Formats: sequence, structure tokens, C-alpha cells
Amino acid sequence: MTTLVYLMPVALFLGALGLSGFLWALRSGQYEDLDGAAERILIDRDDKLDN
Repeated sequence: MTTLVYLMPVALFLGALGLSGFLWALRSGQYEDLDGAAERILIDRDDKLDN
């Protein structure tokens, strides 16, 4: 039972840390352009350099 006294605050702290990291990522714009990174790999940059 005494282990719960130590594990519950640790679990709550880690959960709050993960939530704050997620909210920081949302506010800093990490999830704004989800399709851009997926399509960027398909662009062949060698064709642009030859022009």
C-alpha cells in the first residue's frame, strides 16, 4: 500500500509531462502541415537543378 503513495504522484507527473509536451507541439505548429512531409519525399530535386 505504501508503494501506491510513491507511484501515484510519479504517474500523475509523467502524465502531466506528456500532456504538456503534446500541447506544446500543438501550439508550436508541429501538426499543421501533415501532407507536406509525406509529399516532399516524392519530389525529385534533381529535375529542378537541371533547368
